[in-house]
Amino acid sequence: MPGTRTTRKPQKRVNPPTPEVIEEALDPSPEDLDSRWLTAVRAADEKQAIDIQAFDLRGVTSIADVFVICHGRNPRQNQTIADEIEKQLKAQGDRPIAVEGFTNAEWILMDYGACIIHIFSEKAREYYGLDRLYRDALRLEVSPAK
Repeated sequence: MPGTRTTRKPQKRVNPPTPEVIEEALDPSPEDLDSRWLTAVRAADEKQAIDIQAFDLRGVTSIADVFVICHGRNPRQNQTIADEIEKQLKAQGDRPIAVEGFTNAEWILMDYGACIIHIFSEKAREYYGLDRLYRDALRLEVSPAK
């Protein structure tokens, strides 16, 4: 309305975050990740997947928190690796949001939300180069199941 005067309420002051809070947000610990990536790594190892790599992608991309990347010797082995990963994660109560490429098995992508698993043929892995693409990400320690 013309001639009406509005008054502003004073804004609350917010203290800026401490350096420790900023560092923790920018450099989260690998222990903060859920355990699905480790289950996937161990399941892939049980089916003799080759060159299993896991990357902590927090702070690098918003696609996922973890990528697990491996390859097999042939399409049948890639399908077997994917089946074993799905079986072991299902036993923990996890089901994939989506699985792509299973039939062709050159690049099987298993989407578990925060954890995405890539199972390649050797040729496709070299061609797409996800290992190189995410080289700035923290590599998670991958050890065989005991």
